[in-house]
Amino acid sequence: MAEGLMKRFYGKGTYVQSAGVKNDLEIDGFCIAVCEELGVELSRHRSRSFDEMERMGEVLSSFDVVVALSPLSRELASELTRGFHTDLEYWPIVDPSGKGETRAAKLEAYREARDQIIAQITSNWGKPPL
Repeated sequence: MAEGLMKRFYGKGTYVQSAGVKNDLEIDGFCIAVCEELGVELSRHRSRSFDEMERMGEVLSSFDVVVALSPLSRELASELTRGFHTDLEYWPIVDPSGKGETRAAKLEAYREARDQIIAQITSNWGKPPL
């Protein structure tokens, strides 16, 4: 969600690449749905691991900021950026994947996570020029 929202808000003026601890997960349908509500298309997005990024030539030391959204990704990013002049931020976003019993409740949990990400993005980089 964070990559899609950043690209939607700030366009190509900021290079954004999402990565995670795992890359074997498909993008969650609820994540796609709540981002679509804001005009952010994620259906073709796929997650990458930090290792896969490195194989693709994306060196973490070349990034100005790495944002971790989970404790595990924060730990791994900290190890991978140690000794680099890369800022590491941790945004403790609620994990919506196990919340809610009904479709409506699940969507609400994903909206909460999306809105937390938006609040962090705008707090750090200002109101989008949209």
